[in-house]
Amino acid sequence: MNTYANAADRDAIEAECPWEARDVPRTMHRFISATADLYGSSPALSFQLFSGAEDPAETLTWTQLLARVTKAANMLRALGVGPNDVVAFVLPNATDTAVTLLAGMVAGIVNPINPLLDGEQIGAILRETNAKVVVSLKAFPKTDIAQKVAEAVALAPNVETVVEVDLLQHRTGIKKLIVPLIRPKVAVKHKARVLDFTRECDRQPADRLTFDDPEEDRVAAYFHTGGTTGMPKVAQHRVSGMVYNGWLGARMLFRPSDKVLCPLPMFHVFAAYPVMMSVIASGAHVILPTPAGYRGDGVMDNFWKLVERWKITYLITVPTAISALMQRKVDADVSSLRYAFSGSAPLPVELYRRFEKATGLTICEGYGLTEATCLVSINPPDGEKKIGSVGLPFPYTDVRILQCDETGHVLKQCGTDEVGEICVKNPGVVTGHTYTEEAKNRGLFADGEWLRTGDLGRLDPDGYLFITGRAKDIIIRGGHNIDPAEIEEALMGHEQVAFAGAIGQPDAHSGEVPCVYVELTDGAGVTVEELMTYARENIHERAAIPRHLEILPELPKTAVGKVFKPDLRKRAIKRVYDAALAESGVAAEVAEVVEDKKRGLVARLHKTGKVDPAAATQALGAHTRPWEWAD
Repeated sequence: MNTYANAADRDAIEAECPWEARDVPRTMHRFISATADLYGSSPALSFQLFSGAEDPAETLTWTQLLARVTKAANMLRALGVGPNDVVAFVLPNATDTAVTLLAGMVAGIVNPINPLLDGEQIGAILRETNAKVVVSLKAFPKTDIAQKVAEAVALAPNVETVVEVDLLQHRTGIKKLIVPLIRPKVAVKHKARVLDFTRECDRQPADRLTFDDPEEDRVAAYFHTGGTTGMPKVAQHRVSGMVYNGWLGARMLFRPSDKVLCPLPMFHVFAAYPVMMSVIASGAHVILPTPAGYRGDGVMDNFWKLVERWKITYLITVPTAISALMQRKVDADVSSLRYAFSGSAPLPVELYRRFEKATGLTICEGYGLTEATCLVSINPPDGEKKIGSVGLPFPYTDVRILQCDETGHVLKQCGTDEVGEICVKNPGVVTGHTYTEEAKNRGLFADGEWLRTGDLGRLDPDGYLFITGRAKDIIIRGGHNIDPAEIEEALMGHEQVAFAGAIGQPDAHSGEVPCVYVELTDGAGVTVEELMTYARENIHERAAIPRHLEILPELPKTAVGKVFKPDLRKRAIKRVYDAALAESGVAAEVAEVVEDKKRGLVARLHKTGKVDPAAATQALGAHTRPWEWAD
């Protein structure tokens, strides 16, 4: 591990040799084997079914983890999975989830799927990836994953086998005897065979692979993005990109003695690559608290005690989790902590300051994305952390700020501190073939080389990257571009605001006007009127002052804590269109807002009485978002 403090350090690392000349493992099995050879008896992975600081935990050493991965990979091959076949998994966090992630990469192409999606959405992803095997959860109390997967497999006839992981193995005492009596019944309508994960793995050898493992770079993972609409885009990742993520973590972040607390889901690239690959490369120890991670019962209340229990040195977190932790006292000895690493979404400046003041701990904010096999930049652990920045691009990562046309042709390379689209080229970018569906790759690369992230940003004179918004999130008010981050950052300055999500709501005059939804801290009593006054005083651009501000009990979020803006846009479209229909006396209302592959968000109207279609057209005609009749 080397000092990484500034751009000169990064350049020095790159000057050692080209990435292609680095002596790194070329297959996933060799990657894990190399770590087991060095740190065999050291702890590799621990999992707690419950969140208490004294609750039972399962810990695997590196030798044991390698053996489990080897058996599982052999099992998948025995089920007919070849190097080009897809193994999907729909699992909460657990020991066997990490084993499946790695074994799927060894045997074929692993496809992690968000278990919070519904059955139809999971089925759409299984069809898109043409999954042959699905590893899922055996029916278990307080979870409906088994039922949703049964529904999904019925919609994906390409799935031949379902292999079930049973969380009962993590139960102890009387509760282990009770679970079989109260296990939910699952209605199975698919024709795939159903097998037991542990039983099938135990049929296989643990000391060797039963198949060839050639040293050739290949696609070993599919990660879905945008799957929450039921129409997923699937990014493909090569082994070289995975190892690159791990190499970065070992070179600049983790040491063999580090204890890494990761309450993020294993179906997400943040946990799979910056965490899991870096732990493998460095020989560190990763701890997974509860199947639901940050969402697990008691995790937030017990969080600092868990840090003390495991003597955590590295905290992996996201802005929403930091916000929740700031509403709780630090009630344990957390002196072992060295860093907190935050990613998945830009960290509001005010939240950064609150966390640092409460814990005395520095946050290393980083940036990555699914399409780049994750890592792009980080605030240097040994150097200046610029608040609001996502740091310096990693070695072998070329970040350019460009302005492109829709085909990807570069119109201009932006200068220092000039905002444009963040475009990336590094070993994690599968140039020209990021998505499995070729049509989705059109226009995705600037001049055919740099991945267009869709994020707006700038590079300062020291080379630090700042994200200023999403290109598609820009609010266009009468031709005037408004960055939603300006609205969100201003409202986050209010002590009773936990999170803010700004979008453009439809407007008959300007096309769009700013709208913001707010989630308050626990016990807050601030009113909409007070927040609007605060917004007017703190948003410096007059056009950016929100036309509408609404307080929600909780903002919709993804599983890794990002504010999920499509849901906010749907909410705004319904509110605005319902108001326009009512004002025009049209007996109709918006039944739902759905996402259409070609038209984007579409309002579907329901008749509440006798309706003149021409009147509805006139009432909504001035709005740009499409609509149609649901009945």
